[in-house]
Amino acid sequence: MKLIIINGPNLNLLGKREPEVYGDKTFEDYFEELQTRFDTISLDYFQSNIEGELIDKLQEVGFSYDGIVLNAASYTHTSIGLGDAVKAIETPVVEVHISNTHKREDFRHVSYISSGAKGVILGFGLQSYDLAIQSFLGSR
Repeated sequence: MKLIIINGPNLNLLGKREPEVYGDKTFEDYFEELQTRFDTISLDYFQSNIEGELIDKLQEVGFSYDGIVLNAASYTHTSIGLGDAVKAIETPVVEVHISNTHKREDFRHVSYISSGAKGVILGFGLQSYDLAIQSFLGSR
């Protein structure tokens, strides 16, 4: 099984950015833990602060991978293009968020990704990624 985690803007600052919301661990450190925990699958990672690069990556992997874990971050609430890209590809996508976006500002209650996603996991901190990966393993 081949999965990829795609992270959007500002998630490269995990461990530094608002630790009370996002925790104090870098995503790179957490990704190493995921690779160890899920050592029977091929797990890749991509992060960009640029919307077009995220769309390009979805199109690149969206017909060859078994699953995509997507945290589009703030683009979740603004990018019709990312939402359209998720709908245009064949690979199933699980939308994830570290925080519970429904407990935050009103604009974060809207997602342009959800309608094309296999499912949505939010509010469990970094464990949201674990749960998303497990959802692909359980659907074999």
